[in-house]
Amino acid sequence: MGIQQFITKIGNYLSMVKFAHTIFALPFALFGFFMAIDQPETELNWLLLFLVILCMFFARNAAMSFNRWADRDFDKKNPRTAIREIPAEIIKPGSALAFCLLNGLFFIATTWFINRLCFYLSPVALLVILGYSLTKRFTYLSHFVLGLGLSLAPTGAFLAVTGHFHWLPVMLSAAVLCWVSGFDIIYALQDDDFDRENRLKSIPVQLGRKGALILSLMLHLVTAALMFVLGMVAGYSFLYWIGYGVFVTLLAYQHFIVKADDLRRVNVAFFTLNGIASIIYATFGIAGIIF
Repeated sequence: MGIQQFITKIGNYLSMVKFAHTIFALPFALFGFFMAIDQPETELNWLLLFLVILCMFFARNAAMSFNRWADRDFDKKNPRTAIREIPAEIIKPGSALAFCLLNGLFFIATTWFINRLCFYLSPVALLVILGYSLTKRFTYLSHFVLGLGLSLAPTGAFLAVTGHFHWLPVMLSAAVLCWVSGFDIIYALQDDDFDRENRLKSIPVQLGRKGALILSLMLHLVTAALMFVLGMVAGYSFLYWIGYGVFVTLLAYQHFIVKADDLRRVNVAFFTLNGIASIIYATFGIAGIIF
């Protein structure tokens, strides 16, 4: 295999796992990490930070490749997803599953070098993030399982530093759960007809588009409330509140641009706005802790 072919193959796998979407969870993992650094008797350990980032990388690769493998037959039938790497026969199903297993093993192995608690909990984390891919077959609450998977990031990073639980990262995790569940409901609007025809379950199928958008809005209101309480009780500086203000504004804007009868800007709401929101919120939150 030539260098160009190798680079192309790596690019195909990164595309399969939507590597760019790492911006949804990684900023919150970093926020959880620096929350821990702010605790008494802790200090910044660059090697530990690198290990936490590695865990995020391996966990996401495992989750997304398993999702693509598990949904390959549905993706092939759905015009929106037929161009994905497995249905388009760019990556073989067996190769995707092997990639998932390899990254899952790397994830568990990496936690061994962090601390024993993270190592013992790593299979539980994998069960949640891999199990999400199967939930759409039997429950319309699959969006919340996805939210739960991403919400593990801040608490997991905090545990990596301290080795014990604390209410601060748990509250942030609860906010992430509601945030992710809310925007995944919006994203699922694109496939409500397909899901209904193929007996797949989702909030848009269960509640209809208008009901789904109302529930998504309610979840994002809870997100905003949790982040507000977090900032107040933790006593974060004005930098946190700048990030919070931008985050809430972008949350509100995505509900303004996506309507039940107009889904043209769903991808803008899903990726662009939420990606920017997570980066800004976490960046200003971390800056508030450091400075």
